[in-house]
Amino acid sequence: MANEPIGISSKIVTVFGASGFVGRHVVQALARRGYRVRAAVRRPDLAGFLQPLGMVGQVMPVQANVRFPWSVAKAAEGASAIVNLVGILAQKGRQTFAAVQDAGARVVAEVAGSEGVRLVQMSAIGADPNGETPYQRSKAAGEAAALAVDGAVVLRPSVVFGPEDDFFNRFAALGRLLPVLPLIGGGTTKFQPVFVGDVAETIARAIDGTIAGNTVYELGGLQIVTLEEVMRYVLSVTGRQRPFVPMPFGAARIQAGFMEVVDRLTFGKLPRPLAITRDQLRLLEYDNLVSETARAERRTLEGIGITPTSFEAIVPSYLWRFRRYGQFEKMREA
Repeated sequence: MANEPIGISSKIVTVFGASGFVGRHVVQALARRGYRVRAAVRRPDLAGFLQPLGMVGQVMPVQANVRFPWSVAKAAEGASAIVNLVGILAQKGRQTFAAVQDAGARVVAEVAGSEGVRLVQMSAIGADPNGETPYQRSKAAGEAAALAVDGAVVLRPSVVFGPEDDFFNRFAALGRLLPVLPLIGGGTTKFQPVFVGDVAETIARAIDGTIAGNTVYELGGLQIVTLEEVMRYVLSVTGRQRPFVPMPFGAARIQAGFMEVVDRLTFGKLPRPLAITRDQLRLLEYDNLVSETARAERRTLEGIGITPTSFEAIVPSYLWRFRRYGQFEKMREA
């Protein structure tokens, strides 16, 4: 259009779950490419922070809830592509795995199919229709719904890290709160942390159409690390020393059950780093790694031409706040 600012496309991309951790980075990646971004969130009044990620008028928060089909259809109206990032790690009230990651994903997929636009669906490594947890099964159901849409791209990231993550930040917070750290399951579970910026770039390329559709991609970072290695690294970066106490999965599940009760009794006021569910613990029993099949078929970051970012290059830039004297630590030492 003649009156549009230079660099802004007429194409609209609707991003469901845009105000979340991954969402804000996806919005920025799309805005930098010139897309108009419709940030579909439950509380648009709390998503104003997304607007400065683009040019004036380029990013617009709108109200939508994947549990209500009419709101999804309205948010997707006129869009040239749809990204569904909506997901939860723990069930709360009406926000259940079945409602959000299964039924909600089906609603988004149906809208994308009816509009005839490309769909990018965020899933997770470990999604399995026969999985032991509702989380795994609901993620798999969301994948199936998305892949019914022609040209859809499904992304399965390992643990995602970045400034607002709930992984490195959680362990850093526990290192500050607790005198000893529990080493759940002996700390042998393996992870392949992937940078949120790399995930956002993959989604942007999927919207561009430069990576193949009708495909499930598995996204992992450069390093494979155990839970114990992660915890020791976080303590090193934050300058803290804490002893480890081995905790078998059975004992951890009992403790998690107790924490779930406390969280309910306090109406969700339990400090977030301490809030862990039994379902989350079940996921810790399995390694969170890119599969050999995905590597062989080049359905990975490297396969689509993205060099994974090392967590050691990023994590210290946002964990400084957990050091004893925060940003003034070096001055204190001097």
